Amino acid sequence: MVARLALRIAVELTLTLLGCALIVGAIIANQQWFDRHFLPAFFVSRDAYVWWESLGRIAAAIVGASIVVGLRPRIGRFVAHNATLALNVMLAVSLAIVTSELTLRFVHRHAADEEPAGQEPRRRLDPTFGWTFVPSRVARQMESGRIIEYAFDPLGYRVRRLDEPVDPDRPTIVFTGESMMVGEGLTWEESVPAQTGAALGIQSANLAVSAYANDQAFMRLRAELPRFRQPIAVVSVFTPTLFDRNMDDDRPHLGQGLVWSPPTERWRLLEILRLLVRYRKEETIERGIAVTREVLRATCDLARARGALPIIVVPQFLPEEPAEQALRQRILDGTNLPVVRVELDRAWRLPGDGHPDPRAAHAIAVAIAALLRT
Repeated sequence: MVARLALRIAVELTLTLLGCALIVGAIIANQQWFDRHFLPAFFVSRDAYVWWESLGRIAAAIVGASIVVGLRPRIGRFVAHNATLALNVMLAVSLAIVTSELTLRFVHRHAADEEPAGQEPRRRLDPTFGWTFVPSRVARQMESGRIIEYAFDPLGYRVRRLDEPVDPDRPTIVFTGESMMVGEGLTWEESVPAQTGAALGIQSANLAVSAYANDQAFMRLRAELPRFRQPIAVVSVFTPTLFDRNMDDDRPHLGQGLVWSPPTERWRLLEILRLLVRYRKEETIERGIAVTREVLRATCDLARARGALPIIVVPQFLPEEPAEQALRQRILDGTNLPVVRVELDRAWRLPGDGHPDPRAAHAIAVAIAALLRT
């Protein structure tokens, strides 16, 4: 009887602490706390973000109160009278977690922003950058009700057709970045590099790779730029709503001082949780801001060293949210970087996708071409 009572007290005390922690967490995690630890997202609107945050806080408070008031005594009595069964359940859960982790370790693990196998246009693993597009290949994908063709030359650059590869000997505007610069959801002719090149009558080279962070784009540019004999300009892209990617370390990444580091190894189950809940410590965000500024500055220095004009395009769908504005100012203001901010109508996005549509891509290309003409 004494052992049973002690077990019940221990279980109820543990549940009380858990329930109280959920309630206190729901109170502490107000809007200011979320804004300090959860960054603006490209694919989620501010309204949806706040709605899910409020729903999560309410759910945490309800669950915490339910544990303390209703479930605590019931679970305590059950465990006290069925100690062996409760132990077996805990053991089974522990074994399930260990088995899942071991299974995931034998399955190919993707980085947080890497598309799963089979997604078009396909990518392949790269030990230096994380991933690149599969070269010498044509892919077709249904995007917003249209069949979009993606062609990649032997170097993995997106081109109009396989038989029209980029010629490194010609004067070239070099583009680097992620899916917005790749032109996901757009035909080749509608993409920013193609429109810019057509407006100026100069060859464009699209080095961008989907889901790249700024440090990945810089690493790829650093590796590929020496191929080009006459780079006219180097165009990169930055947007606050994709800044969160810059702090991912489950892929090859650059730290302070632009020191290359391999992917950080963690429990696979923890990585899945990190993918779903994009919580960032304040010191992690500060370090990410510092490294991003280093990367953007190094990108410009790399371009100038080859006699090319550096341009950092900052596309902004209006209205700009206060959190986005604050992040943009903290990273770009006072740096003297060659920034071209392009304001875009929020309606100029692909339906159900969020990427720039042909109108937005045209506005970005016009801004780049106008600067290059001067």
